Amino acid sequence: MNDNDYVVLVNNQNKVLGTAPKLATHNANTPLHRGFSLFLFNSKGKLLLQQRSHLKKTWPLIWSNSCCGHPMLNETNIDAVKRRAEFELGIKLDEVHEILPNFSYKAEMKGIVENEICPVFISFTEKNPIPNKEEVENIRWIKWENFLKEINNNPGKYSVWCEQEAKLLEKNEQFQGLTANKIL
Repeated sequence: MNDNDYVVLVNNQNKVLGTAPKLATHNANTPLHRGFSLFLFNSKGKLLLQQRSHLKKTWPLIWSNSCCGHPMLNETNIDAVKRRAEFELGIKLDEVHEILPNFSYKAEMKGIVENEICPVFISFTEKNPIPNKEEVENIRWIKWENFLKEINNNPGKYSVWCEQEAKLLEKNEQFQGLTANKIL
């Protein structure tokens, strides 16, 4: 199997229960599984956002954070983040920082449920993304402060997880410290 074929099923303590086919698993009764989210910044304080491809089964054409995905069995979350950033955005990441290790959420859109233990990561790049059109419809860079205003003034404009994660990052001291040191 390749990384697009399965998800790692877990219990509420994040103990592995097995694997299941990715596409078939995402339905009205999606079991709890592992995922991750990445917020990617440049040195100007801009966050890379992506509009999910129209080909996606979950949240097609919805704007979201820089990159999301599912780790493979026995793959570290950081390795999964790096793999998916390169696959979706054509960007090789050096440093990846786990900020919200215990984030989890459940959300529904058009009969499809996401149900994930989804640690949140940040990273920094000066590279220009080369979006994989099977994964990403469109991209844009936005100042972090403007992004926060958008999600506060227009709830539902972005994916459920993206909005929840951003609000938690905004209050997180580790996030604030890392971005203050990396952003000009």
